[in-house]
Amino acid sequence: MKSLGSIRRSFAPWSDPASKPFISFKNVTKTFGDFVAVDNLSLDIFTREFFALLGASGCGKSTLLRMLAGFEQPSSGEIILDGQSLAGIPPYKRPVNMMFQSYALFPHMTVESNVAFGLKQDGMPKADIAERVDQMLKLVKLDKFAKRKPHQLSGGQRQRVALARSIAKRPKVLLLDEPLGALDKKLREETQFELMDLQQQLGLTFVVVTHDQEEAMTMADRIAVMAHGKVIQVATPPEIYEAPNSRFVADFIGDVNIFDGTVSAVSDGFVRIETEGGLSIKVASQETPAVGGKAGFAVRPEKIRVGNTQPACAPLNAAQGVVWDIGYLGDMTVFHVKLGDGRVVKASSLNAVRLVEDPIGYDQDVWVWFDENAGVVLRD
Repeated sequence: MKSLGSIRRSFAPWSDPASKPFISFKNVTKTFGDFVAVDNLSLDIFTREFFALLGASGCGKSTLLRMLAGFEQPSSGEIILDGQSLAGIPPYKRPVNMMFQSYALFPHMTVESNVAFGLKQDGMPKADIAERVDQMLKLVKLDKFAKRKPHQLSGGQRQRVALARSIAKRPKVLLLDEPLGALDKKLREETQFELMDLQQQLGLTFVVVTHDQEEAMTMADRIAVMAHGKVIQVATPPEIYEAPNSRFVADFIGDVNIFDGTVSAVSDGFVRIETEGGLSIKVASQETPAVGGKAGFAVRPEKIRVGNTQPACAPLNAAQGVVWDIGYLGDMTVFHVKLGDGRVVKASSLNAVRLVEDPIGYDQDVWVWFDENAGVVLRD
């Protein structure tokens, strides 16, 4: 099997004008009574893409997935799959399969019988079923557990049985609704990479719904961040994290510090912002907000440095404060630094060495600072 690195670096059909979407949501709206679950949403997903729908509970992501599967019908708009409108096509006739968070395994059936169930329903010959089941169980590394029943398996193994059953019919699209939610943290992290490898092996299009940002960032080629039935931003994980298109996305994805202020200058690819707390910020930006207008500045904790001495950039992009809280996480240390205006800034530092000669402690006076390219200007 090829390394995912070379494949994922070059895979970007969404940036090719000649590429045609494999799945298209065109002005799709779904209402339940007076509640609008999906609001006039348009979205394109491409062949062999690992696509993530990310958002808080109630944002409409699962409803979108259920409409693609055929379990719900759009109130208006159209869903197109591989050039065909899905209007009026029942779930069992769609070239998609769905893996649920609960796994929905039959407790009285063996592992191989669970995987074979859909194939039997489709009338596949017995010999072909046996061969396909064997292929699927080897693929998910469960061929030695074929005769066991679900209660004799671990949570991770049950998850892989459900996955094998979902792909046994070789759908064009695999839909995954919070597929790793029932797993513990370490197993969830391992399974994320297993899913990526499996998707590359099968050459299928995966659409996953999750509220776990780390899960989406790890697995997906692109992420659609959703809120209130709308897509707020669609981009690759690095773009979502480093270049959020709005205050909502910046605040929703990962940890962030947001400073609000007034634009004092815009020139030569830089923006100057004077914050309400007295911090002067100079940042490289393609944005050109109006001088005198309001703007925000978002900077991630790992981009902020903490030290005992005044940095060379001061007074720009630097402020004094007091260490308020410290969180040691093993791989990194998180500092909460209270500035003079009372706001608390979060900074994180990688623990690259085992011992630090001059560690920063509680209630210590420190400086926090960041580079001119460390964050982004937010207009809203």
